[in-house]
Amino acid sequence: MKKQKQFKEETENTDIVYGVHAVTESLQANTGNKLYIQDDLRGKNVDKIKALAADKKVSISWTPKKTLSDMTNGAVHQGFVLRVSEFAYAELDFILKKAEQEDNPLILILDGLTDPHNFGSILRTADATKVCGVIIPKHRAVGVTPVVAKTSTGAVEHVPIARVTNLSQTLDKLKEQGFWIFGTDMNGTPSHKWNTAGKLALIIGNEGKGISQNIKKQVDEMITIPMDGHVQSLNASVAAAVLMYEVFRNKL
Repeated sequence: MKKQKQFKEETENTDIVYGVHAVTESLQANTGNKLYIQDDLRGKNVDKIKALAADKKVSISWTPKKTLSDMTNGAVHQGFVLRVSEFAYAELDFILKKAEQEDNPLILILDGLTDPHNFGSILRTADATKVCGVIIPKHRAVGVTPVVAKTSTGAVEHVPIARVTNLSQTLDKLKEQGFWIFGTDMNGTPSHKWNTAGKLALIIGNEGKGISQNIKKQVDEMITIPMDGHVQSLNASVAAAVLMYEVFRNKL
């Protein structure tokens, strides 16, 4: 019984997005069901989001600030909370078909990422650098939550995200499709010497442990970001951004 209650709370917490950008993008993507706006809020954003909700036939509830803060567990909501339908993950085949339409596609694989802020930041950069899609594991990793949606500033609506049961089998499938599998490591090819031609799949490991051992065996080449300071590693979203931009830069 306890397990069921925990699951119910978890699903209830993940069916909202909040903040100006995330709410606007969700409304435009037609995933909104009901909009809550802070009852004493005025200004340009209110008029714009109100008009968008009317256009999308989403009902509005004028709500006290405290209620909105309770709904978002005290997060910065900027006066806007939107109840949305459950996040629609993409199929892996959809991402692969999308990749086929590009000469030099990049697919990002997140191996056990647990911080929603990192995930949201990665999605934001993935959108900016035209990444084909992101693959995440179903278990022991963060999925798309309100924090992810907010941090991504709406990119979550534009970058296809597939959730797979088995990352190892997914890598086999990518190899069959002609993808080169790259990982991030302390020892590897320096990122500025990385040959980014062809079909690329880049694995970003867990914030603390990095890429899991069984996945490492399937990597064709490790890429390292040169560092000359006292700190020996970069934040996962920063490392991902540096490497996404390296591929994007070479495309330009």
